Parts: sequence; C-alpha cells; structure tokens
Amino acid sequence: MKSFTLRLQDASHAEEIAGATSFVGEDSSGSFGVLAGHARMMTSLIIGLARFRVGNNAWRYLALPGAVLYFYDNVLTLTTRRYLLDDNYMRISQALQQQLLAEEEKLHSMKKSLHRMEEEVLKRLWEMGRKGAG
Repeated sequence: MKSFTLRLQDASHAEEIAGATSFVGEDSSGSFGVLAGHARMMTSLIIGLARFRVGNNAWRYLALPGAVLYFYDNVLTLTTRRYLLDDNYMRISQALQQQLLAEEEKLHSMKKSLHRMEEEVLKRLWEMGRKGAG
C-alpha cells in the first residue's frame, strides 16, 4: 500500500508520522481526501477535526483551529497555531469544544476590555475639548 509522510507543525513543536495512507480534511469548499501520490496542492483548512490513517490502522483525529495544508513529494505538511492529536473521536471532539469555548471567553473578555478603553479615551477627549473651549 502506498503511503506518505504527515508532518505536523505548531507554534511549539513539530512531529512526523510516517506511513500515512489517507488524510481527510475540510477547507472552505468542503471535505476532501488526500492519498499517496496526490498532485502538489495547498489549501487552508477550516477550524475543526481532520483525520488520517496509518496503514490499515484505525483513524486518528486532529483538532485544528485552522491550518495551512501543503502536499508535495509525498509529504503532507500541516502548519497551525496548535493542534490536538487523539485516537478517540469523542475525547478529541470534547477537547475541541472546550478549546473553542475557552477561546470564545477570552475573545469576549478582550472585547469588553477594549470597549472600556474606548470609553475612557472618548471621555478624556471630551474633557480636553471642554477645557480647550472654556
């Protein structure tokens, strides 16, 4: 069975998985698969789960906050901020959901903080305008 190398890279580490026989991911056009010998390609994966198989083993799952996929010369490279890798679909789905919720909370907190800063800047500008006019 033909195989390719899967190279995973995030902000803190990289790993290579030899013997991959199939990869399934999703970009803005929908789900797609990659097999050994695929033509050169590059795309941006959307946030979610991807999966791959080594030999005839069970699927392994990748949770990604989006990634750049590049396939060339039988090496599939995924570059992302971070990823989670697991053999258990339910466990990785829950981890992805928790990660998304945590990021959403951080984003909400950041938006509140930014809104408070904007209000403070406008208040000071208004006060400066009053002092300058008076």
